[in-house]
Amino acid sequence: MLRALPVYIFGWSNFYFAKLFNMKVIFDSQIFSSQKYGGVSRYISSLASNLAMFQGVDVRIMAPFFINDYLCQLPKGIVIGRKIDKPPFLGSFLRFGNQILGASGVRGFSPDIIHETYYSRYLNWSRNALHAITVYDMIHELFPDNFTGNMQIKEQKIAAIRKADRVICISENTKNDLLKLYDIPEEKVSVVHLGFEMQISDVKMPHKKADSDDMKYLLYVGERHGYKNFAKFLQAYAASSFLRENFMVVCFGGGPFKTYENERFLELKLSSKQIKQITGGDQLLAKYYQDAELFVFPSLYEGFGIPLLEAMSNNCPVACSYTGSIPEVAGPAAAFFDPEDSDSIRDVLEKILQSNDLLTDLRQKGAKRIHSFSWERCARETLDVYEKSLRAS
Repeated sequence: MLRALPVYIFGWSNFYFAKLFNMKVIFDSQIFSSQKYGGVSRYISSLASNLAMFQGVDVRIMAPFFINDYLCQLPKGIVIGRKIDKPPFLGSFLRFGNQILGASGVRGFSPDIIHETYYSRYLNWSRNALHAITVYDMIHELFPDNFTGNMQIKEQKIAAIRKADRVICISENTKNDLLKLYDIPEEKVSVVHLGFEMQISDVKMPHKKADSDDMKYLLYVGERHGYKNFAKFLQAYAASSFLRENFMVVCFGGGPFKTYENERFLELKLSSKQIKQITGGDQLLAKYYQDAELFVFPSLYEGFGIPLLEAMSNNCPVACSYTGSIPEVAGPAAAFFDPEDSDSIRDVLEKILQSNDLLTDLRQKGAKRIHSFSWERCARETLDVYEKSLRAS
């Protein structure tokens, strides 16, 4: 499997392993067959491009036909395949075809590591390679009512995890949940935090407030259903005369408000001047972070929580839940509340927003916190997992 004999010089074996061995790593096409853009495909593409920077590491993404935008931005030679426009009725066919076509390419590359990009019970391109897989969260298991077709996803996930030689979790919290829910040997599981780099266009935004309304605003980002707990945040906002009179709520992403949401706004006596929804790309999102008084993240559970780092990187103070992996990512750079208690949310928001000193302190701590997360570090720690696994095999 390995392409050189191990060399141990004065105990330097761990640090210099990648330099002394020519390691071949290949990523499969699963996520790139289904995601045009998104968190998982951004993670894999960023990981692959940073792994390729290490001496002695040869990296490929085997995606004969892909729909993903990020792959087009990677250095030449990493991606084996071509981008296509995906007809909506060919999703399953595309994934199946890529598995068949990819198997031949993998045999030609003869990898040491095959890193699966999502959950498949069938993918087994090479018995001679060590198989790794990343587990992003345990949301389907912990919040089954939030998802349709939940049983099939869970079955595919656990089958993929059990057949893998090495499992990488993106947070300690995800690892703990995985070990609690499934009978997986702990020695098989490692933790590597995600990196972070907000992808923003070079096009300059006008030097004006992101929102045209004069009212200051609290920013909420992403989906609003179920475990995302937007309803509890909204309840806390509506119960505070201070918040209602001084700040509006801007919801970025997540789609237009649904009928039941508009009905709830009426019940809470919230007008269109107090709550609005915005859709846009990373460039516009960055501007909304920069101009917000506070980013509020009330989710009951996250596998990691990238929006926390997005806010901090844009000098936006953060108030968030003290649950799941969120404290692990936010560290000392956020104000925490109990997401299941609307009074706790309201009290924390009011306290922060009435103190310029607290807001300044959160901004300063956020600016320091983001340096704990980089794709170079993520790649280095992932490479360490590969190396230890190959030595043990």
